[in-house]
Amino acid sequence: MQKTNAIRLLEKAKIPFETKEYEVDESDLSGTHVAECVNLPPEIVFKTLVARGDKNGLCVFCIPCAEELDLKKAAKVSGNKKIEMLPLKELLPTTGYIRGGCSPVGMKKKLPTFVHSTAVNYEKFAVSGGARGIQLFLSPKDLISFVGASCEDIIKD
Repeated sequence: MQKTNAIRLLEKAKIPFETKEYEVDESDLSGTHVAECVNLPPEIVFKTLVARGDKNGLCVFCIPCAEELDLKKAAKVSGNKKIEMLPLKELLPTTGYIRGGCSPVGMKKKLPTFVHSTAVNYEKFAVSGGARGIQLFLSPKDLISFVGASCEDIIKD
């Protein structure tokens, strides 16, 4: 298995996790497809999104893979008036990760991170392991604590 930055950091911090690997389908990088591939319900497979606010700059949002980020709610919780998704071409140079492999753990810089409030309802959930084809399966509380995230309602109703 490929050792990503996210995996190395979790191991170093002695945070328990499992990896779930899957075959990448370049034609379908959706989170719901990933959930199917790793045999987990989509409500516990979270995707990691990076956005830029008009006041406070970059921030990270982790939401269930079948849901959509509510930009108004995201702006409010991050202390911005307006927020927009980071253009795809800026994702790798900004975070060190590519689309479909963006993990909330181990980005180039520590960014304010917000995890959707439903995460804490689960004993374990999945986030990207830092590369396409690898999901990390761990306690949401461990992840939230490790990345210094706050839990917020950030998805569209």
